[in-house]
Amino acid sequence: MKRMLKNGALILLVLVFQASLSAKKPQKSNVTKNKVDLIIRGGTVITMNQDREIIHDGSIAITNGRIIAVGHVEDRYQASQTIDAKNKVILPGLINGHGHAPMVFFRGLADGLALHDWLHDYIFPTEKQNVTADFVYWGTKLACLEMLQSGVTAFAAEYYFANSVAQAVSELGMRVVVGQPVMDFATPDSATSEEGFLLVEALVKKWQGNDFVYPAISPHAPYTASVATLQKANEVSKQHIIPFMIHLSESPAEKGKGAAYLDSLGILSDRIIAAHVVHPTSEDIGLLQKYGVGVVHCPVSNMKLSSGISPVTRMLEEGVAVGLGTDGAASNNALDMMAEMKTAALLQKVLGKPTNLSAMQVLELATIGGARAIHKEKDLGSIEVGKRADLIMVTMDSIHQIPVYNVVSQLVYASKASDIQTVVVNGKVLMKNRIFASDIDEGMVRKKAGEFKKKIKASIRSAAQKSNLK
Repeated sequence: MKRMLKNGALILLVLVFQASLSAKKPQKSNVTKNKVDLIIRGGTVITMNQDREIIHDGSIAITNGRIIAVGHVEDRYQASQTIDAKNKVILPGLINGHGHAPMVFFRGLADGLALHDWLHDYIFPTEKQNVTADFVYWGTKLACLEMLQSGVTAFAAEYYFANSVAQAVSELGMRVVVGQPVMDFATPDSATSEEGFLLVEALVKKWQGNDFVYPAISPHAPYTASVATLQKANEVSKQHIIPFMIHLSESPAEKGKGAAYLDSLGILSDRIIAAHVVHPTSEDIGLLQKYGVGVVHCPVSNMKLSSGISPVTRMLEEGVAVGLGTDGAASNNALDMMAEMKTAALLQKVLGKPTNLSAMQVLELATIGGARAIHKEKDLGSIEVGKRADLIMVTMDSIHQIPVYNVVSQLVYASKASDIQTVVVNGKVLMKNRIFASDIDEGMVRKKAGEFKKKIKASIRSAAQKSNLK
């Protein structure tokens, strides 16, 4: 009897031991996880969706270049590639709504000048002597690398040889709304406006429907395009359903040539992207809102050229779609969207109210507001299911960011371009830990920039131009 009890106790002990081992073994889940291309996990996700939702310790699932889940997704998805975003903020890619990308090769060419002196006495003559398709291609590549390092995933560019801009951007895997200029005088790529229109047709034929390049027409400004050219540009824009890009009310010298002027010509529409809009009248602002015109604010360029302060706060209050842009590096002299955000916020406060343009409003200008301004809000500007997977990761560990109380305020007022760690466009990692993807040849871009600098310096003849290169 004692032996039976002893054996029974022993068996019980064995069973308990086996049960404990079983409990420690991970149980197989019956849930099958869906496979995706990329998961970004563990960061603070600032969605910029309609509710401006912020998700802490959030993650994003991406496949085929689009966002398919946002929140806490790892219990439902597994990825072939995962990026850890711990201690980082995940944002929609920034949108630089206005610029002239290849003009990085003219960075610092002419400082201390008003807009029209700078443009007609320095920029137009220097462009005539130097701008070629090759110049545009390599200048765009340099501009793209600079913008990637400041968190830009999509931008708008108006420049000659627009096809070369498109080619450079598509090779790098960024996005661009690219406008082919059409002017009433000879330009580096066309002798007449009619030749300019032919270039627009060629641009549309090659790129319309592309996921990365969105062709547009750019008659530059009311002071460089006649009524006939502006109206024909509008017809081409309407025919092909492409954006119509124009500089508008940039300086006091353009009085009477704002939105009301375009309306009198019958060309205001929701296809227009209007850059600067520094001096709109009350009537202009009402028309911009009525027609759904996108406006792009370029604070640093406007300040540098002494063009004035755009009434951004008022335009937002009136319901105008406003985005943010750097303009070209020749009048900025950088393509740093992080710096542009801070400047935009501070500049509106100079007008008298510290409540003008909050940090969240500024972030909107650079993301979802920027997407609206370039008429791409259905695909870009926020982290939402179905949208393009264009995202950036910003470290919050830098000395100049510590401590963090309000993450949006920190991004606008304290963060710098150097805090951008990772950039993803269409689900592809173009920069990780500030190192460009292996298929981006930074060395060649640097080499070409040096070669073009020598050519530009050699082309400058006048004493006034030379004095600006010292």
